[in-house]
Amino acid sequence: MPAPRERMLRLLSLLQTGRRWSAEELASAMDATPRTLRRDIGHLRALGYPVESARGPGGHYRLVAGAALPPLMLEDDEAVATVLGLKLAAAGGAGLDFATEAAERAATKLRRILPAPLRRRTDEILTAVEIGATGHPQPSPAILSELAAAITAHRRVVFDHVGNHADEHAGERADEHAGDRVGEDAGDRAGGRGPARRTVEPHRLVRLRQRWYLFAWDLDRHDWRAFRLDRIDGPRTTGDVFRPRALPADDLVAHLRERFRSPAAHRVVLTLHTDAHDAAARLHRIDGTLQPLDSGGCRYVAEVDSYEWLATVLVLAGVEFTVERPDAFGGYLARAAHRLLRATGHVSTTGTP
Repeated sequence: MPAPRERMLRLLSLLQTGRRWSAEELASAMDATPRTLRRDIGHLRALGYPVESARGPGGHYRLVAGAALPPLMLEDDEAVATVLGLKLAAAGGAGLDFATEAAERAATKLRRILPAPLRRRTDEILTAVEIGATGHPQPSPAILSELAAAITAHRRVVFDHVGNHADEHAGERADEHAGDRVGEDAGDRAGGRGPARRTVEPHRLVRLRQRWYLFAWDLDRHDWRAFRLDRIDGPRTTGDVFRPRALPADDLVAHLRERFRSPAAHRVVLTLHTDAHDAAARLHRIDGTLQPLDSGGCRYVAEVDSYEWLATVLVLAGVEFTVERPDAFGGYLARAAHRLLRATGHVSTTGTP
């Protein structure tokens, strides 16, 4: 039988799952006798944990919500996950505009209730881990909560939605903005017009590509739309209740990811004069596949929407390569190379070296 302290932690961990446990199931999971189980349940209640019990057929034990928060018991991996989650939230990794102070306050409270060995372990993680702040605009937790409540209650929502503007991050590729177009019609995008009032039936909140989206049925467009939460202003739940519609796909994340993806316009095949492992490490982005060759190099088959993008990737990677096909990509590289050489004076204006 486990030691008393380990047994109590195990019991609390099992009860915190929220399920109803029969006495037989709980005693078996703890490797304890029914008498020991009853004594341990009494100890938990004395510490302030509201353990509910029911006798007779269907009898069970269950941890219910109490009026005050008793001491929190976390297993090692749960504490580490919680600490890393706080670090991510403070750095914007949750995709919401949490105040850094809130995450720090939560971490301080967590430290106070952890056993000394586990406190030292989580302190080591807090000291050692650095998580870069996200550069994406972030919605407030209040907007997320408002929309989540509307989804649960099946109530319509009205808000102002700001369309795609010219002040987007210049370094992002067009296909990374394709998701915005799922939630905007042509009128929203033309010329970066101002906010548009939208009335929707909210169905899901989706986290995708480091952004939060509201997936909803747009009552004006009579179609599904995905709205970026950082572009939603002043959401207001109305009193109108709606009947949830069947979603267009069981896997909504995969469905949106497919809709967000821009169709590739060009298929380019190259021979890279380095092995596949080195090529994967040096290429800024791999838009295709790498196939090892007997020569020691690798074949790179890329699906790209512009020659300019692939040329930039190859220049930054510093990898020697040969164009297999198409000839149009080779022609583009030749023209770009001559233009650059002319700028340095190494090629005459007629193209002669």
